[in-house]
Amino acid sequence: MTTLVPLIAVLVISAVERGSREEDSEKAKKSKTALDVHVPEVPVVALYGQDVTLHCTFNASSPVNLSELSVYWELADTKRSIHSFSAGRDQLTEQADTFANRTSLFNAQLGSGNASLLLRNVRIADDGVFSCFVSLGTFGSGALVLQVAAPYTKPQVTLAPDLNLRPGDEVSLTCVAYGGFPQAQVQWQDGMGRNMTDNVTTSQVASEEGLFNVRSVLRVVLEPNSTYSCRLHNPLLGEEGHASVTITGQNTTFPAVALWVTVGLAICLLGLLIALAVVCRRKIKESCEEAAAGTLDRTTCH
Repeated sequence: MTTLVPLIAVLVISAVERGSREEDSEKAKKSKTALDVHVPEVPVVALYGQDVTLHCTFNASSPVNLSELSVYWELADTKRSIHSFSAGRDQLTEQADTFANRTSLFNAQLGSGNASLLLRNVRIADDGVFSCFVSLGTFGSGALVLQVAAPYTKPQVTLAPDLNLRPGDEVSLTCVAYGGFPQAQVQWQDGMGRNMTDNVTTSQVASEEGLFNVRSVLRVVLEPNSTYSCRLHNPLLGEEGHASVTITGQNTTFPAVALWVTVGLAICLLGLLIALAVVCRRKIKESCEEAAAGTLDRTTCH
């Protein structure tokens, strides 16, 4: 029994060492089969209609034989092919139609480890996750997020109705802006800079290109010398558009009742003037008739 103890100990130690060697061998194998690929960790923001470079690099310890290199870009969600390179040249037979004539690699820099993709004329539909695969004996990949942004036009504010306004009336202020992406953050403020969230209706409708047109309506009770501002914020670009309107006393017309009272008074005054003219004419006529009878000098009738 005592002779078995050392034998068992030796067998245990041997098994541990063998397991350790196998683990080290597995780690070494993995380190040899993994190609180190680098892509941006933060989202890449591209402007609609402009070109953008999606960076992807790999470690090339020695000059790369391009005939042994394969680079493949695809959309992560749909697996649609964006651009492919192998056997020393571009392979675009499986490229998605939406990317046709819009992509290219930096072929002269592939040998130094640059597998970046140039994407031209960025569209709203390009917004998403792009995957970069590189094979050079070993294999590696990386994924990056592309966010597309488009600036909005300068906001415009209009007042409706713009006729027959008087203090106490409810009016609608409309703020519009066009051609932006993503959806804007809209905020109304009064002349004191206070946010106005009540009675606001905002709609954002996408065009065929995917760009948003914004229309926001604020309903307020009319007060003379009041200022209202509309602010549009693009969350991706950090840009803010601003427009305002000031309603002064000159913007309001006569109330309808006051207008009719004024017209009535004018008519009454005109009637009095006509009546006075008739009375005066009658008096003059009577004076002339008396003159004809000899009681007055006839010259007063002329």
